[in-house]
Amino acid sequence: MATIKAAVLLVLCQLYCLVVAVDSTVELSCNRYSGYSTPNGVSQWLGIRYAAPPVGDLRFEPPQDPPCSKATQDATQHGKVCLSTDDSPPSDTTAEDCLFLDVYAPTKATPKSKLPVYFFIHGGGFNTDSNPNMNGSGLIKASDYNIVVVTINYRVGPYGFITDGDKIKPNNGLRDQRKALQWVNQNIKQFGGDPGHVVIGGDSAGAASVSLQMIAYGGKDSGLFHGAAAESVSFAPVLTVNESQYQYDNFTATAGCSGPNSLACMRNKTVYELQAANHGVPYPGQKKAPLYMWNPVLDYDIIRDHTYDEFTNGNFVKIPSIFGDDTNGGTVFTPQNTSTIEESHEFMLDQFPYLTPEQLLKLDLMYPNPNTTCPNTGCYWRQVSNVYGDMRYACPTLYINGALMQHGVSGSYSYRYNVEDPDQVAQGYGVPHTAELVAVWGPQNTDGDPPKSYLSNGTNVDVIPVIQAYWTSFIRTFDPNTFRHPGSATWEKFNQAKQNRLLFENGGKTTMETVGLDMQAHCKYFASIGVDNHQ
Repeated sequence: MATIKAAVLLVLCQLYCLVVAVDSTVELSCNRYSGYSTPNGVSQWLGIRYAAPPVGDLRFEPPQDPPCSKATQDATQHGKVCLSTDDSPPSDTTAEDCLFLDVYAPTKATPKSKLPVYFFIHGGGFNTDSNPNMNGSGLIKASDYNIVVVTINYRVGPYGFITDGDKIKPNNGLRDQRKALQWVNQNIKQFGGDPGHVVIGGDSAGAASVSLQMIAYGGKDSGLFHGAAAESVSFAPVLTVNESQYQYDNFTATAGCSGPNSLACMRNKTVYELQAANHGVPYPGQKKAPLYMWNPVLDYDIIRDHTYDEFTNGNFVKIPSIFGDDTNGGTVFTPQNTSTIEESHEFMLDQFPYLTPEQLLKLDLMYPNPNTTCPNTGCYWRQVSNVYGDMRYACPTLYINGALMQHGVSGSYSYRYNVEDPDQVAQGYGVPHTAELVAVWGPQNTDGDPPKSYLSNGTNVDVIPVIQAYWTSFIRTFDPNTFRHPGSATWEKFNQAKQNRLLFENGGKTTMETVGLDMQAHCKYFASIGVDNHQ
């Protein structure tokens, strides 16, 4: 009896020791943060400052080092999310003071663990904050508790991407991301992470950020990241500083700050006054504001050339990568009431103002309207969705895959996510932009309500362990196959000649497919006009 009792006590002690193996209070270079451990074996540190509050004289300035404090700071709640364009004033969850990050790590990790790190950049078109507080617990569990996850907030809209000649340094939102990467490089060891094994990821504008960080400073390898796994990369127009001047001029005029002292005036405005003026305006000569007006600009510093050219010329960090997209990437963006080819053209010009009449005519021929119900309202919705989705998302994604291979990256992997959710299909969206996020992170770990098909007993539950295994395998080994899910397909490296990519389908099914000939032709054309359209 004594032997059994001793054995039970030993087991209980071992379980208890697992929970408290690492003190949730972490000592960094000049700050101390207290997080918490969860029953699922993951510890969390939320709302850690990686940069000084970008307010007052630091408004519209590059990020600075965070302030130091001897006090233990609470890290059990998310920091406030950055302010969006066309959104409300600051609230309980949003603020101008928003440069925070979250760290998720296995509770059993120690500063000697040297676990691979996944650094995630959220989307939102550089104007809003889409999924800013993803929870890394699902990915950590899927990795058998062998990775650390970091998610960040960064400035968007004018706070992150305004410029005014030489008075404001451009691209501060991208500089925020790099500041957070530097923070990881300096501090992630204390959470069990390996600063020498960081995989950057993101979705939509976050995936665009991945590509822009890869080409930053002409593709200089800073040693801050070593792999990339990005969903639905976006190539928006990248204007020069002079071309984007109209944005500053409109913003300052709306805020009542026109004139030679406009910048000082803007820094003296309350954030409520700025948010009242923070609305998109059309590109010069166009009719409606684009979906996302504020974007990174060509400053010949952090961004030295257009994205297509930088990847064409090999001016990017050569790292193993995953870049993929969804089958119907344009449907959630385009007006559902689009009813004529003229309305299709108008929408495209509002987003890509440098499209020429000849290019639009070519797109009409390449993308005939699949709807036979015209002139009914909305009969051109899918036509414009196909054009926009391919030009902004699908074709840039494939182009990056090809450029990686052509410039000697041995591990480039492409995919198409074609897992249908019944509700999304019923609404006409097909498999929309970033639909895979809920599967990659797990339906309980995303912002907002996930589609019902991914919840318990749903039709898409089977894809979750499959895609999580690929992603966490890549994060751990730079190869999605090392720890892939039993029965899933071997994910072949992308080959420009074969145009091969992994296809995700319903029921957790995966196969390798060849990009269709029409799609290949479309993407070749978009690449040929990409720089003309400032992509």
